[in-house]
Order: sequence, then structure tokens, then C-alpha cells
Amino acid sequence: MARGKGMKRYVIQRRSLAGRLAGVVLVVLVLAATLLPGCADPPASRARTRRFLEVEDAERYQTVFARVPGAVAAPTAGLHFDAPLREALALRGVREATVTLHVGAGTFAPVRTDDLSEHPMHREAYEVPVATARAVVETLDRGGRVVAVGTTSLRSLESWHRAGRPLDGALRSTDLFLRPGHPAELDVSLLTNFHLPRSTLLMLVASMLGRERTLSIYADAAARGYRFYSYGDCSLLL
Repeated sequence: MARGKGMKRYVIQRRSLAGRLAGVVLVVLVLAATLLPGCADPPASRARTRRFLEVEDAERYQTVFARVPGAVAAPTAGLHFDAPLREALALRGVREATVTLHVGAGTFAPVRTDDLSEHPMHREAYEVPVATARAVVETLDRGGRVVAVGTTSLRSLESWHRAGRPLDGALRSTDLFLRPGHPAELDVSLLTNFHLPRSTLLMLVASMLGRERTLSIYADAAARGYRFYSYGDCSLLL
């Protein structure tokens, strides 16, 4: 999906994703999910977690970027990437840069307050390495595009931006709640899955597109049979 004047609606197919992302910096999360019996788990994946220790599902629920243990759930936007797609992106000049955000169970806590400002946002630790910080700054300064793979990557980048764009790679924490009327200040695009109702993830999407436009697009996606949640389809917000 794209945003802005004359917004077009589309779901990115794998065969066209490499072309649409040509020449950008792709910011990905490198945390690996550490789901174990009794561990907190997103509602959309709870049934699958009961069989998490089965080899196939345990492998499928990790992204190709996963390196650092410490998340209660995989950053599922990264599940759309595999080795051939990464190679195709690299051939088109796409650079990868990494961030770390320790995804906590609070990410999946539903919003139960009518006033969004009263929602108790969870706090998570994040890290933006020096190389990533420089790549993002340099790309934006020359008018290039930065695409965050997943809401977790976008929250990390926006939190780093609001902290003054430090170039120290230090571990920090954030309770940033991006929502309608309170969007990201950093000019970053987003590749993300379709999210649960009343989730802070859906409200992050709405902070970019607006509430009514988001609801319209989600209704259209549901009517067309797009898959939602962890193992679902993805959208690209430019």
C-alpha cells in the first residue's frame, strides 16, 4: 500500500518486491524468537505455539535475519524474505541495515481505553548500531528511501530519531506509541503484515494512513481474501 495524495492500494507480490525496493536501505530486525512452553505469545500465533517445538514450525517462525535471542515473538514482516529474494534485492542496489528491539508481550496487549493517550504502552529495549545510524542518515540526506521491515524496526528507528540520532550504538529503551495524530517524524516507509483489531500495531499503521483510510484498506484486504496476522500477507506503505 502507498500513502499520500492519490494513494494506490496494492499488496506486494514476491516477484515484484525486489523491483519496488530497488536502491533503498532496508532496515531489518535481527532478534530471534525464543518461544517456549509457558512463554508469552501473540494471540494470533497461540495455536501454532502449541506445536512450536516441532522442527518445521520452529524453523518457519524464525526470520532469515534472526541472530540475537531475546524476543517473545518473531518480527513477522521478516518472514517474507528468503535467500533468493535477498540476493535479488542486493542486485538492485538494496542495502540491508540492522536494528535490535527486544519484542515483549506488551506488543500484543489490546488497547482497551477509549482515549488512546491513556493506553499504558509497554517499554522495550532497542539498539541502533552505528553502521545502521550512518546508513539511515546518509540515505535520507541524499533523498533516498529507507524501508523499515516491520513495526518493530520502525519504532526502533523513530525512538532513535527522537533521542537525537545518536551515533553510539548504545542500548536504550522506548515506550513510544505511534497512533493517529501522533505519527513518526522520521521519513521512513514500512513493510508490515496485516494486524489484529485494537492492537498498537494497527494503530501505528493508522498513524501513517489515517484511521478511516486504514479501516477501508483492511476491509478491502479482508474481502479479497488476503491473509492476516503472523503468517499472513504483507503491505508496503510508501
